Amino acid sequence: MARMNFMLKVEDAKMTQVKKALEKENIKVVSIYEVYKEKPASGITADPAGTKQTGPVENAG
Repeated sequence: MARMNFMLKVEDAKMTQVKKALEKENIKVVSIYEVYKEKPASGITADPAGTKQTGPVENAG
């Protein structure tokens, strides 16, 4: 059987929890890598300048 690669995003889960959940469904996990960790979007602000841009503060134009 060929190995397949998947990429997924999870919230409120650790790698070990993901691995256990997959193995519980008889899916053999060869490896799990943390590629990127996003910061929570807690800095969402309104747009007082009227530029129609909302989102995290660090991405606001």
